[in-house]
Amino acid sequence: MRVPMFLVLITISALVISFAEANDPSPLQDFCVAIGDLKNGVFVNGKFCKDPKQAKAEDFFFQGLNKAGNTTNRVKSNVTTVNVDQIPGLNTLGISLVRIDYAPYGQNPPHTHPRATEILVLVEGTLYVGFVSSNQDNNRLFAKVLNPGDVFVFPIGMIHFQVNIGKTPAVAFAGLNSQNAGVITIADTVFGSTPPINPDILAQAFQLDVNVVKDLEAKFKN
Repeated sequence: MRVPMFLVLITISALVISFAEANDPSPLQDFCVAIGDLKNGVFVNGKFCKDPKQAKAEDFFFQGLNKAGNTTNRVKSNVTTVNVDQIPGLNTLGISLVRIDYAPYGQNPPHTHPRATEILVLVEGTLYVGFVSSNQDNNRLFAKVLNPGDVFVFPIGMIHFQVNIGKTPAVAFAGLNSQNAGVITIADTVFGSTPPINPDILAQAFQLDVNVVKDLEAKFKN
């Protein structure tokens, strides 16, 4: 898939803005490439880091975002993440990137990123996206239909979602102002915890019959 240049520029601009307002702590040196072997770690800033003199171009490189992700799953979407685990050179830089593929009528279900704001640009297809504000703001829904070239922001910590409302696949790219934003998918977390949450508790919280909760926990069981 060839991504139009103006959309690439939008994505890059979004990443630059995200980096300028980085949520993670500011770096204390030019770079701090993450290293798994603690015995060889020299500097510490977010993760153990290799000696900067040993850094190489591959530490700042990733390829494959031109490839569509596999959407043959229960939510009909796929998130390809590019964070510090894929690019060690992102360590301490306060930024990461994802590609999201949606099959027709697929969704990125309600979830939250505990450590990052997300800015999303749609490249192909049509999405219905939105987030819900906190209890203090009366849980207001902010939602829009996006077409190619449209951009939407999901503030840090807010529960948000994207749904492909078209009959063709959709593709979006998103920048996050954290090297590892984290993700909490609401249904998976609540109904798929290990060990399971007592069904009586969830039945009262969600105002559901306890047998419905037990059925949901069986479906989301890890």
